[in-house]
Amino acid sequence: MRTRRLPSEKLRSVRDADWVDRSRRPYVSQGTAYIPVKEGYFWDTELSPKILYRGRGFFMAGTIAILQGRKPTDTEIDRIEAWKKPAAILWVRSCRGVERIPDVLVLRGEPCEVTHREMGMTFRFDPLRVMFSQGNRTEKARMMRTIRSGERVADMFAGIGYFTIPAARAGARVHAMELNPVAYGFLCRNIRDNHVASRVLPECGDCRDLLDGWYDRIIMGHFDAAAFLDTAAGHTLPGGTIHLHATGSHPPDIPESCQGWFGGTAIRRVKKVAPHTWHYVLDLKVV
Repeated sequence: MRTRRLPSEKLRSVRDADWVDRSRRPYVSQGTAYIPVKEGYFWDTELSPKILYRGRGFFMAGTIAILQGRKPTDTEIDRIEAWKKPAAILWVRSCRGVERIPDVLVLRGEPCEVTHREMGMTFRFDPLRVMFSQGNRTEKARMMRTIRSGERVADMFAGIGYFTIPAARAGARVHAMELNPVAYGFLCRNIRDNHVASRVLPECGDCRDLLDGWYDRIIMGHFDAAAFLDTAAGHTLPGGTIHLHATGSHPPDIPESCQGWFGGTAIRRVKKVAPHTWHYVLDLKVV
């Protein structure tokens, strides 16, 4: 593609110029805009066609490529390595137990602690020791839009701060609980690194023992959280909301012990996690 180079701040000023090829999109990198040029006009730089990646799905956590689902083939691993040149490639086969300890196979490279950044937040963790799911990004963004400043929020399964950090950034006072001591250590680091320590109380232990008083909102970001729902409901103010995460071929039923607690339910389907299996979030309004 034939282009002219200009400082990126001048991109708007030339968008209606006769020489601009508006059938193509400008490319911006490190403060320089490469603007497509029509045939017959002056150009100074030619860009190679963009090569699209069409291989196995994965996500980058810092410098490490992480795969989930079925075991990848050697060809799929080679394509990821050629495309991203990651420091390591990991296959997360599953997560074990209530502490969500990942069962990880190192496919290439030397794993290390990583710093993952998204939506202006920083998450530090060790992918060999704690679980991380990039698929929760849309739900993190929704929490930031939904939670109101000044709310008292309980994050019953805080992990490394997936929902604690967004809730605190939205202005909530967050009680963050995590059973896994390794994940709890990263939670405390991420609270400090994201500058929300004044709004978060982290505690390590069983959330059923740590819930304290009443909350405007409770986040239950664990797929087995339905077993804890009666405990959560007993600590939610009337008019408050519980966000219950679960997986299955259809949304979970409310346990019989909790019947009558809720006046309304909104159901969101977040992502597919396996054949015929979805990640759901139920927004339960407490009466």
